[in-house]
Amino acid sequence: MIKPGISFASILAWEESAKAAQKWGQRMKIIMLGAPGAGKGTQAKMIADKYGIPHVSTGDIFRANIKNGTPLGMEAKKYMDQGLLVPDELTVKILLDRVAKEDCSCGYVLDGFPRTIPQAEVLESALEEINDKIDFAINVDVPDENIIKRMSGRRACLNCGATYHVEYIPPKAEGICDACGKELVLRDDDRPETVGNRLDVYHKQTQPLIDFYNAKGILRTVDGTAGMKEVFAAINAVLG
Repeated sequence: MIKPGISFASILAWEESAKAAQKWGQRMKIIMLGAPGAGKGTQAKMIADKYGIPHVSTGDIFRANIKNGTPLGMEAKKYMDQGLLVPDELTVKILLDRVAKEDCSCGYVLDGFPRTIPQAEVLESALEEINDKIDFAINVDVPDENIIKRMSGRRACLNCGATYHVEYIPPKAEGICDACGKELVLRDDDRPETVGNRLDVYHKQTQPLIDFYNAKGILRTVDGTAGMKEVFAAINAVLG
């Protein structure tokens, strides 16, 4: 008997996710790679929904551990309060604590870590110690000029938090929020010069991970310039 409030559609969606995860068993541990603004976070959430595995964001993990006052969270907070980077070994400890949860038993989509070769090596060593490994590194590839166009076109309402894009999701009236009527602004993080600086850091620190995971034989690159659904279809294709 179906409980009130539970639709046939939700049951079918759950069954589809369960079958997809069951197909891979324990082989659904994924790292998302790509420049800032490439859309990897959005794709990570879509993968998580389809395959019934958690979207594990390192930023969310840090916030949760600090909010809950866990020993690992408090240790990380000491560094963050001093404006220091959390050591890679501590970040991996927090990450492994999260992926050891029951909801990660069929895998997870890791978003936001690793960002450098040393971080990837620490993660790999830690996983090897528990007889585990990453199965796929998905690289969402988008040229810099496309990313600058995407991010510099964003507009935000500082009053209600609504977001728009001058080309893809424009407001009804130029520069005015549909929801509350306040002025829309270009945030500092989305200014072309800021985006360019972030891309420079990405190419120096994070892009070498593409070669790292390619050498491991687990890299899968998809064209991130297509629409959101098309990119997701390409990811599903490379996952098999």
